Amino acid sequence: MSASETPPGGVRLTPEEKQRQNKRSRAIGYAIAGLCLLFYVITVFKMGPAIMSRSL
Repeated sequence: MSASETPPGGVRLTPEEKQRQNKRSRAIGYAIAGLCLLFYVITVFKMGPAIMSRSL
């Protein structure tokens, strides 16, 4: 492959590589969303029912 055949934007992925990248991106997104949900639930449980009776 010569330098003139490379695309100007960088590496061109095959459809199979794009599909794997998409699956990997979704898995990372689900993992981040799961961690956010986990941290939220832990925070709410640590606050307990006292969070509802606090003064504003």
